[in-house]
Amino acid sequence: MTLTNLSATTLPAQTFGVYVHWPFCLSKCPYCDFNSHVRHGGIDQSRYVAGYLREIETMAARTNGRTVSTIFFGGGTPSLMQPETVGAILDAIGKHWAVAPDVEVTLEANPTSVEAGRFRGFRAAGVNRVSLGVQALDDAALKELGRLHTAEEALKAVAIARSVFDRYSFDLIYARPGQTPEAWASELRRAIAEAAEHLSLYQLTIEPDTPFFNLHRSGRIAMPDEDLARDLYDMTQEVCEAAGLQAYEISNHARAGAECRHNLVYWRGDEYAGIGPGAHGRIEQDGRRYATATEKRPESWLMRVEALGHGLVVDDVLTREERADEYLLMGLRLAEGIDPQRYEVLSGRPLDERRIANLRAEGAVETTSNGRLRVTQAAFPILDAVVADLAA
Repeated sequence: MTLTNLSATTLPAQTFGVYVHWPFCLSKCPYCDFNSHVRHGGIDQSRYVAGYLREIETMAARTNGRTVSTIFFGGGTPSLMQPETVGAILDAIGKHWAVAPDVEVTLEANPTSVEAGRFRGFRAAGVNRVSLGVQALDDAALKELGRLHTAEEALKAVAIARSVFDRYSFDLIYARPGQTPEAWASELRRAIAEAAEHLSLYQLTIEPDTPFFNLHRSGRIAMPDEDLARDLYDMTQEVCEAAGLQAYEISNHARAGAECRHNLVYWRGDEYAGIGPGAHGRIEQDGRRYATATEKRPESWLMRVEALGHGLVVDDVLTREERADEYLLMGLRLAEGIDPQRYEVLSGRPLDERRIANLRAEGAVETTSNGRLRVTQAAFPILDAVVADLAA
């Protein structure tokens, strides 16, 4: 396979984002397979700040001339950061890159780490959007999910976010053990009453190397069967659509214009720098696209940054086929779909029209009026199969 070396004139202009990973949490949720770590002895935030600033400088040197349109603090629990830490990182981003006047700066928060003074500090530092990990509005479900907050605490956190930020979102997990469509619909309507513009709604999945995986394997957790999971998904779409929160991505719902711009960077195949332990990135350099990833273990990442100026352990040039497959995999998660011409530029070959025709006949894909290819709403639950068919 040949390496990607595409002229910038062959592809549309890209939005540039910066992802900052803060890997620390108060506790590890039993369903979570994210790069998150508990450190009961505390951490040296000043030393980590120096590490983040050093890695930002290194990555900015590789992406000179970009204008940052979106910044996302993910984790872990970024709301455990001191507002001064967030401010120092944002100042460094502004020092080494140009920043768009309307930059979207999102910070993830858990209800257990939310208080009004801290949120006002984040707002003063430059954060203008928060995403809250509510996960459920049912105390029994929260306990089962290993969350440290109650439903009442979650709603108080949402109220604080509403009072401080113009833009906020929160997450819920559904298809939980024992959950019925009727109970989920009631919970979802309650959530929508609190959500101004955006909700992220994820089906619970059992990930390897998590406590839930072992509990499920031993029969101590009974997940919804395929038919019930589909009913829960359909109920989600019905309730959200009726409330004006359209699904712009398979798990994300928003009012028009309120989509998370940073996540669109990923799904549209644009460019982003990954900063911090376990952060991934996709950057363009000398006509090639690099897939980057940093050391996951926080202490090891910090030592690498102090020694080398970065924590990278993956820095690979993507082939044309890999770039095209990523564009297909990520872009078809969106209701807007993909541009087949861009796919052809990336891969060097068009999509197979016979496969498209077969999928169209099955009601799995459709072509929009402006020529984009997208997965139908009915076929979103089998998205992986559709992508695999098109990529074959």
